[in-house]
Amino acid sequence: MDETLKKQLEITACKVRLGILEGVFNAKSGHPGGSLSIADLLTYLYFAKMNVYPDKPEEPERDRLVLSKGHTAPALYATLAEKGFFPKEELKSLRHIGAMLQGHPCISIPGVDMSSGSLGQGISVACGMALSGKLTSDTYKVYTILGDGEIEEGQVWEAAMFAAHYKLDNLVAVVDNNGLQIDGKIEDVMSPYPIVDKFAAFGWHVITADAHDFDSLERAFNEAETVCGQPCVIVMKSIKGKGVSFMENNVSWHGSAPNKEQYEQAVAEINEQLKSLEG
Repeated sequence: MDETLKKQLEITACKVRLGILEGVFNAKSGHPGGSLSIADLLTYLYFAKMNVYPDKPEEPERDRLVLSKGHTAPALYATLAEKGFFPKEELKSLRHIGAMLQGHPCISIPGVDMSSGSLGQGISVACGMALSGKLTSDTYKVYTILGDGEIEEGQVWEAAMFAAHYKLDNLVAVVDNNGLQIDGKIEDVMSPYPIVDKFAAFGWHVITADAHDFDSLERAFNEAETVCGQPCVIVMKSIKGKGVSFMENNVSWHGSAPNKEQYEQAVAEINEQLKSLEG
């Protein structure tokens, strides 16, 4: 990847993380851990990969993204705000009654392609979008992001069979493999391992990547572009709470909001990273 682009993505990812923290802190509820683990992924997709148009959010030829792990909506909202789909000021009203940004993505929000939140359903919707594109010979791509705990849901594997059966090579799923879910380690709750082998057995082209390395993400998505006749999944190794020292790999931050002192510490840490990147 071009070094200038990579540095800009790293800067943007810091700003997305700040948006996540602002939203969850002001809401006094939400899911910071899994939101922070996909901040780099969403930054890469919206600022380097996907064809999206903030001034035309319903453009028919736009690429689509379905956040199947809908509880990490703060990450999607922060990314969309950074991209210019709506003012960043909206992030402060996350989960407030009557506000635009609720706890899970809603299709009425500019830039959101599908309401989601019930785990396992998002990938099914993404399959339908991809099949529709095939039937109408449209050129858009469909991306969907799943949690590694989410893939314990049986519906995910029904969708996986569907995607392979219909050869949905315009579909790319990403599994956020941070190893933790609300009740603890995924391997202790209901192990989905080996994730790579399972998707391969269901007929998918499988790629692995480092969730926090933009070079790795670019290699993975570039490889996905070359695949014909089968859907792709990128199994992305990530760190829950990435970027905030006391949240990293700490399951207690799956669904907890920081208090004022914790928020200020987290913001200070991200701002320090941002300052270093901006020179």
